[in-house]
Amino acid sequence: MNDILKTDICVIGAGSGGLSVAAGAVQMGADVVLIEKGKMGGDCLNTGCVPSKALLAAGHAAENARTASQFGVTTGPVSVNFAGAMDHVHSVIAGIAPHDSVDRFEELGCTVIQAKACFTGPNELIAGGKRIIAKRFVIATGSRASVPPIDGIDSVAYFTNETIFENRTCPDHLIVIGGGPIGLEMAQAHQQLGAKVTVIEMSTILPKDDTDLVAVIRKTVEAEGISLYEKAKTKRVEPHGDQIRVIIERDGTDITIEGSHLLIATGRKPNVENLGLDDAGIDYSPRGIKVDARLRTSNRKIFAIGDVTGGLQFTHMAGYDAGIVIRNILFRLPAKVDHSAVPWVTFTSPELAQVGLSEAAAREKFGNAIRVVTWDYAENDRARAEAKTTGFIKVITTPRGKILGTGIVGHQAGELIGLWSLAISKKMKIGAVAGMIAPYPTLGEISKRVAGAWYTPSLFSEKTRKIVRFLLKFG
Repeated sequence: MNDILKTDICVIGAGSGGLSVAAGAVQMGADVVLIEKGKMGGDCLNTGCVPSKALLAAGHAAENARTASQFGVTTGPVSVNFAGAMDHVHSVIAGIAPHDSVDRFEELGCTVIQAKACFTGPNELIAGGKRIIAKRFVIATGSRASVPPIDGIDSVAYFTNETIFENRTCPDHLIVIGGGPIGLEMAQAHQQLGAKVTVIEMSTILPKDDTDLVAVIRKTVEAEGISLYEKAKTKRVEPHGDQIRVIIERDGTDITIEGSHLLIATGRKPNVENLGLDDAGIDYSPRGIKVDARLRTSNRKIFAIGDVTGGLQFTHMAGYDAGIVIRNILFRLPAKVDHSAVPWVTFTSPELAQVGLSEAAAREKFGNAIRVVTWDYAENDRARAEAKTTGFIKVITTPRGKILGTGIVGHQAGELIGLWSLAISKKMKIGAVAGMIAPYPTLGEISKRVAGAWYTPSLFSEKTRKIVRFLLKFG
């Protein structure tokens, strides 16, 4: 017979969202049981955000060394130790892991169970030989790599983001199927570390981003030597000796690409299987668990957050969801999610960051009743000093200046987008950004300059000139 464990909150999944709920709730006085069947820290720490950014940092370091001569610095031929780059990746994971560890959460006061969880009723589940009865449950089981049913895929070895960081030999030729953020980030990292890289995308690369911003990324990665096949259907894959062949169709023509390694980066799949969701009375589909604006499932005692809901699949969204759930469960506040100011970043070099509506989405919603203003990195003195002049910022507003969305492509775009996320979340007008004092010389000045440019047509108009001339008559 299973031991019975009663608690206030039971959290399933120790990734970003689940850990945030557990840490916040237990420190506010709730009794918390945290269940994780895999590694603490989830996908983000072990196979996602953290290792991918660490590998990108290694790739960027190699590229910076190759291009140092523009600053009068001679480095000689650049040699890459790929295994050493992976050592860096795993050292970063190891450095963060204690913060997400079982020991830390037990010290905080959580009861941590390292086992699979399965609901057996609307208010109870089984995990690790224990029957857990909770007042509220939070499902934070995340997502995993989705592998499409490509003909022959089972006949070849391939990586996903869950396995590629265990590879310690630089591929001779890495073929990447999928041109979204994961595919492009891994493509650039491997190319900069010495691999030949080909990317295959059935649509266009970064299809959810502003096309003008994406054009800068496309031009950059192709100039670096990455081969892009967009609007190409992957028909089949097959082994060929010690190589892998990928047969694609583009513009009605079959093309065969041969490489040494294959990475599948075609999206994510919510982890909804084998949780006993039917027994818990929870509506779900292969696309994720259905939740309302308060992140409650069809069983109002059970919440779901992060990737498992099939929504925006960002670590920072899981953390945001955790805050919504804590307010609902602990303080009985009807807090609701608001996705109007969610930023996202693709960490290629240059980076691409967006928040709010893209220009295309704004035109679809408001027609031509919008204003679009841009400013180039080449007009920023700090960007010139650092030879990082590729890129621009684009801001979309209403005719009266309410900020609807912002996109940035360029050096440290991810660091710059936060200001615009705040502005949109607080429903600021562009004048608030134009009026701020930005330190000089910084990349952040680009935000103030683009905001100032919004006023240029009226500020330097003939009407303004007449007013100034009139006022000057009085001394």
